[in-house]
Amino acid sequence: MTEAPSLPPDQPFSFRNARDQVRGQVCATGPVRPLDRGGADTLADRVAPFFGAARDADDDGALIGGALPFDKARPDCLWQVAGGHGSWPGATAGAPARPVPEQRPARPCPQPPANGYMDSVARALEIMRTERGLPDALTKVVLARSLLVEDRMAFALPGLMARLAEDPAVTVFQVALPQDADGSAPRQLVGATPELLLRKRGDSVVSHPLAGSARRLDDPEEDARNANALARSEKDRREHGLVVEYILDMLAPVCKRLGTPEGTALTTTRSMWHIGTRIEGRLKDPETPAILLAAALHPTPAVCGLPCDRAARLIRDLEPVARDFYAGAVGWCDRRGDGDWYVAIRCAELCGARARLFAGAGIVLGSDPRAEASETGAKFGAFLSALGLPPDAALSDPSLHNQPNG
Repeated sequence: MTEAPSLPPDQPFSFRNARDQVRGQVCATGPVRPLDRGGADTLADRVAPFFGAARDADDDGALIGGALPFDKARPDCLWQVAGGHGSWPGATAGAPARPVPEQRPARPCPQPPANGYMDSVARALEIMRTERGLPDALTKVVLARSLLVEDRMAFALPGLMARLAEDPAVTVFQVALPQDADGSAPRQLVGATPELLLRKRGDSVVSHPLAGSARRLDDPEEDARNANALARSEKDRREHGLVVEYILDMLAPVCKRLGTPEGTALTTTRSMWHIGTRIEGRLKDPETPAILLAAALHPTPAVCGLPCDRAARLIRDLEPVARDFYAGAVGWCDRRGDGDWYVAIRCAELCGARARLFAGAGIVLGSDPRAEASETGAKFGAFLSALGLPPDAALSDPSLHNQPNG
């Protein structure tokens, strides 16, 4: 266990899901208390006093919320607040996206660049081919890359969140993170995630994993062809099936009923098509808190791979930028244990005038390195637009348009 985050912010977390008319907006309010930080192995003990208080008094509206890191052994960042009905940060921001300042780079700085990312994908595919048929063989790994964008002035959070929320298919979130080691500026994890990790209400649980993606296109006919190609893609459906099977296996021991009543279908945001499956279950113990269920599920093969431990080690070897809270989980939980937790994707870490964006793609046998690099480039689009940059800025790398290597 480590120390609590310093300097509690006025609003440590907020979430907005336009499709949820009941609890689609949760914005922390009232006195803020940081929880002691620690890894997943100490989480249950650290949050137990919060839920234990509900046995002695009526629900007081208090919430805990925040972020779980990608690496379960790393310290999380959780906050306890008096309630969840504060003002959403983007509510008063109606200004259009500001233009790109002259001194901002014409292109964000990719880390790694497209060529380097494609090399990493090729290495992962070679490992899969070599191990095919062996016990504990690597069958999937999700590889990410980042873009670094810097400006003269700090990014304005309200305007950014308002622009991200223009897409009704996503959940816009903001979570205050611990300060950098030098304490120079507060950090925020901000994003517009399309993926629900886990929602709990009483004994009811829902998860809606997404795996398998294609870029949305401006031309309706071309966009429809892209969607149809994704729906028919054996590689993408196989990738998606691995994720669904994993979540069903993880939830089965704690559920008395579990299934996928709606089957698998395409879902869409403004910038991407996805293959999705809604998973619904009934818990054996309805008092199990949502945060502990989310921590047990996370990270799923949608952001890590299979086997998870093998994939996580390869991710550490191949990705030059540590994920920290990217591809972790963000969400909230009330005294009853009800709450929503989302996969922390389509997001960026903001620190003053610096924004580090992240995007990943699932690699399985049949993946094409250039196509996976293009997919990550497309996934940056919504956040780049919200920053006032061209949405295709990450797709302009010439290596993405060269002929495949022989």
